[in-house]
This record gives sequence, structure tokens and C-alpha cells, in this order.
Amino acid sequence: MTILDMGLLLLVLLPVWIPSALVLHQIQRFMHFACLLMHSLLQVSYTSWFLDAFNYAIATDMDVLNLSIGGPDYLDHPFVEKIWEITANNIIMVSAIGNDGPLYGTLNNPADQSDVIGVGGIDYSDHIASFSSRGMSTWELPHGYGRVKPDIVAYGRDIMGSKISSGCKSLSGTSVASPVVAGVVCLLVSVIPEPDRKNILNPASMKQALVEGAAKLAGPNMYEQGAGRVDLLESYEILKSYKPRASIFPSVLDYTDCPYSWPFCRQPLYAGAMPVIFNASILNGMGVIGYVESPPIWHPFKEVGNLLSIHFTYSEVIWPWTGYLAIHMQIKEEGAQFSGNIEGNVTLRVSSPPALGEKHPRISTCVLQLKLKVVPRPPRAKRILWDQFHNIKYPPGYIPRDSLDVRNDILDWHGDHLHTNFHIMFNMLRDAGYYVETLGSPLTCFDARQYGTLLLVDLEEEYFAEEIEKLRDDVMNTGLGLAVFAEWYNVDTMVKMRFFDDNTRSWWTPVTGGANNPALNDLLAPFGIAFGDKILSGDFSLFGEENRYASGTDIVRFPRGGYVHSFPFSDSSESGATQNVLLTSSTTKADSPILGLTVMGEGRIGVYGDSNCLDSSHMVTNCFTLLRKMLDFTSNNVRDPVLFSNSNKQDAPLYEDDNQLPSRRTDVNFSSYSAVVGKELFCRTDSRFEIWGTKGYSLQVRGRNRKLPGYPVIDLGSGFNSTFDASYLTRKVNLRSKDDSLGNRYLGLFYGDEPDAPMLVRSHWFIPAAVAVTGVLLLSFWRIRQKRRRRRKGSSSTGRLTNL
Repeated sequence: MTILDMGLLLLVLLPVWIPSALVLHQIQRFMHFACLLMHSLLQVSYTSWFLDAFNYAIATDMDVLNLSIGGPDYLDHPFVEKIWEITANNIIMVSAIGNDGPLYGTLNNPADQSDVIGVGGIDYSDHIASFSSRGMSTWELPHGYGRVKPDIVAYGRDIMGSKISSGCKSLSGTSVASPVVAGVVCLLVSVIPEPDRKNILNPASMKQALVEGAAKLAGPNMYEQGAGRVDLLESYEILKSYKPRASIFPSVLDYTDCPYSWPFCRQPLYAGAMPVIFNASILNGMGVIGYVESPPIWHPFKEVGNLLSIHFTYSEVIWPWTGYLAIHMQIKEEGAQFSGNIEGNVTLRVSSPPALGEKHPRISTCVLQLKLKVVPRPPRAKRILWDQFHNIKYPPGYIPRDSLDVRNDILDWHGDHLHTNFHIMFNMLRDAGYYVETLGSPLTCFDARQYGTLLLVDLEEEYFAEEIEKLRDDVMNTGLGLAVFAEWYNVDTMVKMRFFDDNTRSWWTPVTGGANNPALNDLLAPFGIAFGDKILSGDFSLFGEENRYASGTDIVRFPRGGYVHSFPFSDSSESGATQNVLLTSSTTKADSPILGLTVMGEGRIGVYGDSNCLDSSHMVTNCFTLLRKMLDFTSNNVRDPVLFSNSNKQDAPLYEDDNQLPSRRTDVNFSSYSAVVGKELFCRTDSRFEIWGTKGYSLQVRGRNRKLPGYPVIDLGSGFNSTFDASYLTRKVNLRSKDDSLGNRYLGLFYGDEPDAPMLVRSHWFIPAAVAVTGVLLLSFWRIRQKRRRRRKGSSSTGRLTNL
């Protein structure tokens, strides 16, 4: 057997890590080592170097490949496609997940690929090493949900290994844990007789043996430990009697298993919520290619399981060795008051072509066990909707970091998701009694009547015109609260932050700032609110707490009667930054408005110019107290006396001229990175099932749900979530322009105009009803006219006869 180690660590570690000389001899008997150092003395690596090494591994028929190196760019297509080629050639690849912990969403490629065994690090106390990167995978974001990674963890802190010269040394890092697992893989390979080795062992079957044999640790969640600590003996028992099969990893989602099942165990399901997505991996040990023969099937254990509405997106073709199964779960309207657990299994049938010497396809049925906790629908004021759709992250484009004080991490690449670098904020909101849902579709794809606040944090995307119009109506007429946390945006600074990429041999320049403030200003324009282009930094005190304002922006427009808070900060926007180094500005400080709160129609709005205090990536101080008090206001109209003091009330509006507002870059083709610019508006598979593939605001729910004993049937034929208070439908509707009339709006339905969402909730029954009422009135009027005519005719005839 041959093994390729990229990093020289396997050769260093194995002689000391394997305690038994007999076992070491067994390894050396069938294993040949080839070690390559894949970086220069300056720790710089090039894709071409890896491609050469991978080609060497394929050409020499390597069996196991350890990679103690990686990077964040999972869209480096030559690299990623070569990894697929490596594993398709039946080479088992083991890779370190990275040393960017304890931050979430920091997996390195290729360890984040499903056909690679990704390894995290633990210490001798079975605690996750602080340096070990965390999941989830971010390939699927912002329009889906990540997979569980790492796959397993192994000892990676203070590991003693031999020096290449002589003696021993201590090493730490996932680059150490990964070769330890590669050594375990080599031992496990020896279990299989050599003639059967190529027929049974492959990247999927080895991963099955490792994750199914792993020991789950108490404390860490699935995105920290994967399946758990590698267990050589348990994996040996699995492989000893292994028959080629397919399986699902993880094979269990249990809402009662906390903290392992975080974040799912932290927030139960309830009716009316956005679908909760769980993304599992399909491991196909039967062959390099496989097929999902038919859609997955949900098998509830009890009748109450039919309260769960479940949809699937999945890999119809599984290659190489792995695929995905995403489970989209929501509770039906019948379960609006249900409290309890729902249990059942999801089954999936996978087939692969017959192996050499076999006549029939290989077929296997995978099982995923679900145990879900359900609670009655929470009140509107406790429900927050997190906008994930308008987030753009590296690697599609150069998205710069939010805090310019951090000079060793130039990219914003951690996913910007509730369960990656905003996971601490998510836990805080749950502890405060809020329920937080994720919207991965445009703002037209949610019903504002269900939510107290829409939370917009550090967003880089543009907005559809329909989104801007709908949000205005949602706030003004529906009472939706809006909380916005912006970031810095300065074109001069962005230009100075460009750098030369040696791999692509091209200059990279930021496609936007920390946030896309010009787009945010378009969204907030109907409310008279806008952010500027200053880059402000400094310390200030609020609620008796010291806060750090880290490369935030200022508020330059705000309506009269609102409450605005200003603090003295230094402005570094004039000096900007040169590539990775932020130049210091003068020490002069001036009061700058950074926090504003106001009432708009029936809704309430709060805006703040910095998101760093919510983002765990490079947080100096948190602003969770401020966030809670903003949500108290936007969701419940609870006014904190510090925020709403008379001294902060605006007697006159803040107003900067249009030419003073931040402008978009004209030298960047933003459509290359955007899901909005040049794209069609539609609701994706992480929105409510009823509106998948529509524009959202013209939704109609079809049919009725199944009747269950003890649960009333809700007729959903009259509109989305029609069980809500119908008095909303009588409210005044916001028109497109001042000269629009209701007659023109409804007439427009015949000519393809797209009215506002509240109008469309009514419009699907208004026209038929109006036509029917008009028909009845015309028929009645015609009958009355006919009766009168007959009476007059009868009277006239009688008179003439009498006269004769």
C-alpha cells in the first residue's frame, strides 16, 4: 500500500503515536510513504503545485492521501475537480479542516468536501481544541443550509512526534490530527484481505467505518466534533464484516439531544415558520457512481407525525461516492397549537451498477431517524426574520472584512449565517425568548403579518424594486419592525484594498464595502433614512457598558421626530487602506450619528452603523444589550428611556444631498456576484413550500391539509396563512403612485401589473366575487325591468278593452 502525505507530518508522527512495535511493523509491511512539502518557506502555496502532486498520486496508484494544508476557496475549480478525480480513482483522501477556530463556518477546502474525510482536533481531555475550525460547510450558503463537518476529530494538541533528524518534538494543529487519522486508515485497510481490498475499500466505505465507529463526545455540537473521536477498534469491527452499502451521515437528527444537535435542539418547530433545513450527506460504499431511484419517503411513527410537512432536495446522481439529502421541514396549520414530539424515519433507496463479476445492480436503503420537538405558534412579537438572501461572501468575489483593524484576515468568508459567525447572537436571542427564522429568498417571499421584526445585518446584495415596495408597505401598513446593522462603505478605501493574486495572475478588488450601503440606502429611502461613507472607529459608553465602534459608518439622513444618538469618533475614510494595511488617520474626533430609532406608519425602525459587535469573527465588544432593546422597540414598542430621551429627539430631519451619499462602483461588474442584478425574482426552496418558484407576493395555497384526530382542518384555499386576523385585509393599501386608483389597480391584473402583496391576498377572490355580485345585480335589475314592463303592458291592454 502507498500513502502520500502533503506536509511531512505523517512520517514524523506515526513512529511515536503508534505505541506497539508490532503494529508499526504491520503498517510498514504493506505501506509505502511518499511525502511532499506543499508550500514555500513563506507559507505560500499554488494550485499548480497541488495539481502536479495529485497527478503523481493517480499515476503511482496511491491508496491514501493525507493533506495537512488547505484554504477557504472552494470555487478554485481546477483544485476541486482534481480532488474529485483523486477520489474517483479510489484514493482515500484525509484532510485537516483548518486552524481558524473557535470561529464557526471556517472549514478549509478540501476537508469541507463530502468525498473527503475532514478531521478536526481535540486535546487529551477530549475537548475541542480552540484552534480547530468549526462547521457548517458554507458552499450551500446563502441560499441553502450547510453540511455537518468535520467528519471526525482526533488528538491534535501537544502531540509528540519524532524529529526528522533525531529526538522528539511537540506539535499542535489539525494538521497533526489529520495524519493521525491517515495512519488509522492504513491500519484499517490491513483488515481487508489484499485481493478484496479494491472491491470493498473506497472513500465512502472508509468514511462509513470511521463515522459509525466514532465515539461521540459529551459537550461539543455536531459542527464542532462531527461524528466524534476516531475509534480504531470500533471501526475495525465495522470493516471486519463490511458489505458494500449506502448510508446517511448523520443518521439521526434528534431535537432532544442537546447540545450535540445544536442549533436544531435550541429552537423547536412550529406552524407558519420558514422551513427548517437539515442537510445530510449520502455515503455510497457500493460504487463511485450511484442513483437515487425514487424520492425519499417520510414514515411517521404515529398519526401525529402527519402534522409535519416535509420536502426533499437531493442528489439524483451520486458522484464521486457521495451526494446530499436536504430535508425541508415545516409544521402544518393544523398543528398551530400542538405541543410535543414527532418521530419517524426518512428512507432513501440508492442503486449502483454491478461490480466486476456481478450481474445485478447493487441496491441499498438508507435510513435517517428524526425526532422533532414542536411547540404552539409563538406570538408575532417574539418572531424575528433574519435576511440571509442579501448576503454575498467570498469566494465568488472579493468581499472585504468588516473590521479594518483586523489586518491578518482580509476576507469576509465565514458565511454570515445565524449558525456560523453569528451563532453567539443566535443563542442570545433564544435565551431572551425570541424565535429566529432564516429567509434565503427575496423579501417578497414572506408574510410580514407573522413577524415582529425583520433583522438586516451586514448585507452586501442589491434589492429588487418589488422588494423595496413590499418592505415599505410591510412597515407602514402591516406594522413590521425593521432593525438594520450596516457597515463601512467607501470607494476610495476599496480601491486601495486591492491585491494581486498569484494563482489567478490578476488584481482582486473589493466588489463592495463591509456592507452595500448604496443598496441599503435604496431600501431605506421610502423612510427618509440613509447611511454615509465615513469609516468611523472609537469607544463609547451606552447603558453603562463600554462599546467599540469598529470601522462602522454614519447616518446622514433621518426623519424629524426620530431619536438619533451621536458619539465622538475618528474618521479613517480619507486615508483608506493600502491592500492589507489600514493607514491611521488624524486623532481629531467629531460627533457622528450612528444610532437612530423612529416610528413609520404602523411599524418601527431602528438603524445602527456597525455590525462587528454582533459578529463573533473579530468582535471586540458585543452590543447584545443594544440589540435586545432595539428589538423590544421594533417588535413590542417598548421604549428604553436611555434610547428615547428628549435630548436625542430630532426637531429637524438629518439630510445630506444626493451627491453626498455613497455611490456604487462603476468599475466592477456586480452582476457576476449578485443573485439580484440581471436575475429573475423567485422564491427559493428555503421559503415556504406553498410559494416555491413563485414571486411570493402572488401566492395562493392550494388544497386542504389532511384531517387528523383532534386537530381541526384549516382550509388554506383562501390564501397563505389565512388563519390570521382577517381585519388586516380591510386596512388601507399603499398605492404605487399618488394618482393610482383601486380601479386601475384591479384593472391592471388583466394586463400583467404586479400589485403589492396585501392587494394580492385579496385579489385572488375579489375579481370573481365582484363579477358574481355584478352579475346578480344586473340580473335582478333586468328582472325588475321585465316585471314592470309586463305590468304596464297589462294595464294598457285592459284599458283599451274597457273603452271598446
